[in-house]
Amino acid sequence: MQQGNLLEMTMLKLFGIVFFCGLLSPSQEVLSGLSCAVSPGAMQNVLSGAILHNGLLQKHLQGLVLPNIMGEGGLLSSPTSITGLHLVRVQLPKLSVVLLPGIGVQLTIAAKLELSGKCLVGLLSELIDILVDVNITANIKCTNYESGTVQVVIEDCLCILGAIKIKLLSGLLSLSVNEIVLNQLRATLPGLLCPVVDIVVNLVNIQLLGTLNAVIPVGTAGTIHYRLASLPFTSGLFLGLDLDGAVKQVGGSVIPHDSSPSALPPLLDKLLVLGLRQSFLSAVLSLLLQIPPQTFTCTPEVFSGASRLQEAIRTLFPAACSTCHGTSPLSIRLTLSGNPLILLEENKATVELSVMIQVFIKRLDGPILNLLLLKADLGLNARMSIAGGRLVLGLSLGSTSFSLESSDIGISNISNLKPHCRTLLVEMLLPLINGALDIGIPLPNVLGIPLIKVDIQILAVSVRKGDFLPQGTGTGHRGCFQQLAPVTGPCQFLFGVQGP
Repeated sequence: MQQGNLLEMTMLKLFGIVFFCGLLSPSQEVLSGLSCAVSPGAMQNVLSGAILHNGLLQKHLQGLVLPNIMGEGGLLSSPTSITGLHLVRVQLPKLSVVLLPGIGVQLTIAAKLELSGKCLVGLLSELIDILVDVNITANIKCTNYESGTVQVVIEDCLCILGAIKIKLLSGLLSLSVNEIVLNQLRATLPGLLCPVVDIVVNLVNIQLLGTLNAVIPVGTAGTIHYRLASLPFTSGLFLGLDLDGAVKQVGGSVIPHDSSPSALPPLLDKLLVLGLRQSFLSAVLSLLLQIPPQTFTCTPEVFSGASRLQEAIRTLFPAACSTCHGTSPLSIRLTLSGNPLILLEENKATVELSVMIQVFIKRLDGPILNLLLLKADLGLNARMSIAGGRLVLGLSLGSTSFSLESSDIGISNISNLKPHCRTLLVEMLLPLINGALDIGIPLPNVLGIPLIKVDIQILAVSVRKGDFLPQGTGTGHRGCFQQLAPVTGPCQFLFGVQGP
């Protein structure tokens, strides 16, 4: 694999966003729209917030009641019973995450459980408080993918008890009763805590799927329907997610875009890398850039170069055209032609767009006289940023190519018009295009990780027959390596990085 240089645009390095050109050949596991790689640290933050900081675990542990504990060996060898033992509160819970390659997520919760009940030793009854350290480890696996949803199952749940402190007001509790309490808690707590963890994990799954499966409006033009495209997969370095991004116009018609498997670059020290394919971006641009034809008179009040353009056009009029030589100002109509296409190259993003420029005269008797119909093929330089969870594009005019489509009066040479037409497009068309793009492309709220402090890079990668992806960079597979089908030409990525 050959890797191009990275272009750093800012110095923030904790979140990633990638734009794929989509040139890799399809495989059995076709990815559509977007791909994500989530670091173990990011998963830990997400699950800690959902399970602990939002109080979900504490809520479902409330009211936990333990079986009565009966035994011998209390004060003066009297029978001992502990009844009404229940959870009072959870102290200092901590959560950690390990990604298990090909299996899923290993979740570990460490906490102190404060229990309280009544203790009867012989004829003496008093309150008893128990503080027990617990360590719950659960292996979580995703299964049964269907229509953007998955089920999560806990394959193994292990509950280990640590230190136990028992407190009676009288302090009269023998060592043998301590042992009875410890044995009973070891026997009963796993059967009580693991089902609670299972419930909590399934609720979190529903919550997190809601961040992946969402219909987001794109202004008034349409929507993007993001949806989980396949089962999540894990390596030891990241959790991989593939998303569909259906771009729909108002009325429900879908703007198609190609899908192809691609490789994400290494996470390194990033929380998350998000990949957007070039064809997906082009489809969203087609949705945004639905600008109606613009018709106006060619006067200085409309745009600054009107007089020079009109003079340059009038010099091309044939002498025999009596209608052409009137004093009325010329009229111009600008019409977008075809769909925009975004192209990604190393250190560069360009939007290709075609515009029809019609110059005409309105005759007194009604019909118009088409003086010129030009086609302008534009290469618009794109600068990208992330704001409010949206990808915002700003375009400036780069290359232009003009061709004559038709002329009712026989004009054939348009070389002198090109600089004036360029000024026309800069003043009259580009503001409309950038205004349409100002709302931005809404991005998926992947696992609730905020898209802030973005560093954008452009990464170029060439893939040849027999090349393999470096460990931890592949998506769409379950192992650490993936052989790629041969491609012709390089595959480009626009690579960006976000911080917390």
